[in-house]
Amino acid sequence: MEEVYFLTFREARMLLLSKGEVRVNLDLRKTNRSHAVIIEEDKAVFPDGSKVEKDVLKKIARDEDTVYFLRKGHLYKAAIAAGGFYKLVPTIPPTIEINGIRMHRTKDTNPLKDTRNKIETVNPKEGELVLDTCMGLGYTAIESAKRGAYVITIEKDPNVIELAWLNPWSREVFTSQNIQLIQGDAFEVVKKFNGGSFDAIIHDPPRFSLAGQLYSEEFYAELFRILKPKGRLFHYVGNPGKKYRRKDLQRGVMERLRNVGFRKIKRVEEALGVVALKP
Repeated sequence: MEEVYFLTFREARMLLLSKGEVRVNLDLRKTNRSHAVIIEEDKAVFPDGSKVEKDVLKKIARDEDTVYFLRKGHLYKAAIAAGGFYKLVPTIPPTIEINGIRMHRTKDTNPLKDTRNKIETVNPKEGELVLDTCMGLGYTAIESAKRGAYVITIEKDPNVIELAWLNPWSREVFTSQNIQLIQGDAFEVVKKFNGGSFDAIIHDPPRFSLAGQLYSEEFYAELFRILKPKGRLFHYVGNPGKKYRRKDLQRGVMERLRNVGFRKIKRVEEALGVVALKP
């Protein structure tokens, strides 16, 4: 596999402050591995011989919202402009931003803690079959698989899959024997599963304004159908508009879940969502 070196404002600042040989982590802190980078008068030289001018490093050092990567001597932004603007954001681990909207909570937390809060609500167990309806960068699928569950994860957007493929923290999505990725629209894909297939479902959709059908009673009825009896559902809702418009999206979600048969429905404030059980 070809070597890819990742640079954020953190690494750029370290390189600019160094002289001679310096060891730097270049995989977005996914591991403790470090690489030897040689600092010359006007550039940094990476292990494969690639060079980055100090003027470029200064620009990266000022950019706290973008991940860069070095591949075969060329420097790129970890971003895609196609039907919208997608990019990795250098939180640890990275989150993905689509048209300026971050896909994980990052204020007073980080994407991994955010993911684990959601997973704890349904507590996937060894040998269980789990559905992750909206993959994103795959952290939910990866963390569930680490607990021994077999995970089917769905992602509609090929641009998101491409950034996940690039992101070191998403690697297990593509390498784990316990994860199956289906590219498609979750609204349609779930109709193809047999009834009573899943022990747990983690439903973490885009915000309502972007994917209203994934909050619909019709979709919830499908989730109910494909869960086993006693199956658990976690539905991330967030609280968009609640603070300023007294809007309670969670209440509407809970009502629709109840209408299709879910019971023991309750809010989980630390995960900004609701949990429900199929009787």
